[in-house]
Amino acid sequence: MSDWQDRIVGERMRVDDEFQHRVEASSFSNQQWGLVMTAVEFDIEHPEDPERARLVADTSNLTHVMDELDNVEAGMAAMAGGQQRDDDSGGILGDVKRMLGIGDSGDSGSDEERASEAAALAQEYADALQEKLEENGRWDEIREAAV
Repeated sequence: MSDWQDRIVGERMRVDDEFQHRVEASSFSNQQWGLVMTAVEFDIEHPEDPERARLVADTSNLTHVMDELDNVEAGMAAMAGGQQRDDDSGGILGDVKRMLGIGDSGDSGSDEERASEAAALAQEYADALQEKLEENGRWDEIREAAV
């Protein structure tokens, strides 16, 4: 992790809390979003130019975790004792069937759609983080540290 990224840990924690409603409104569970975020790196484009500088989410590694998203949910269901869901999905058995591509795929969408949603949500998070840094008067300091 670079020096500027070390400096924004506090803001990231606050944005995590504030961003929770967006995660809940997405197709990702909290556990899935956590996995998505392990694959996302943040970069500052044009840090030398105050007018063009922008915090961006590098989502090029998302493909490495997309296949694991369903496994996270299946694991959580197993830890919960395989309790049935209200949506008649078949609980853990339904999760396993979906992982194997058998039967109804539910509303999780294709991997491409989910990757696109994850990338858009990650950039939305980056925008919120930059906004938080600007509100706290720290954006210029962080931008300059990234040069």
